Amino acid sequence: MFFLIVLFFTGSVALAQVDSIILKEAMSQLDNALINKDEKTLEMILHDEVSFGHSTGWAQTKKQVFEDFKSGKLVYLKFENSRAAIVALNDQYATVRVNTNAEGTLNGNPFSLKMHVLQVWIKSKIGWQLLARQSAKLS
Repeated sequence: MFFLIVLFFTGSVALAQVDSIILKEAMSQLDNALINKDEKTLEMILHDEVSFGHSTGWAQTKKQVFEDFKSGKLVYLKFENSRAAIVALNDQYATVRVNTNAEGTLNGNPFSLKMHVLQVWIKSKIGWQLLARQSAKLS
């Protein structure tokens, strides 16, 4: 009986570690897709019901994210992430907190922001998908 409990616990820990690695890869893919305007990757990574909140209070739906990329309204040039921490992780969802420096243009005007970002990811049939994101400016 003890052996079965240890085996179950070991298996659970191993699966959580794999999920953690795959989630970190999805986070990196999201950043790269935003910078490179990779619509195919964004289509997979952004959940259909995503709420993409900016530090200004502006929020976008998935459709609006794609519209703004195509129009050139919002262009991301760089993300430098630090202090990324997976706060909660299970077989259905994950929450992540990360500090990031973002650079880009909004309506042709350059911006450079230091932000704290909270992300909520859900695990679907196709992998980890971003369900919600909210950022706040850091001074």
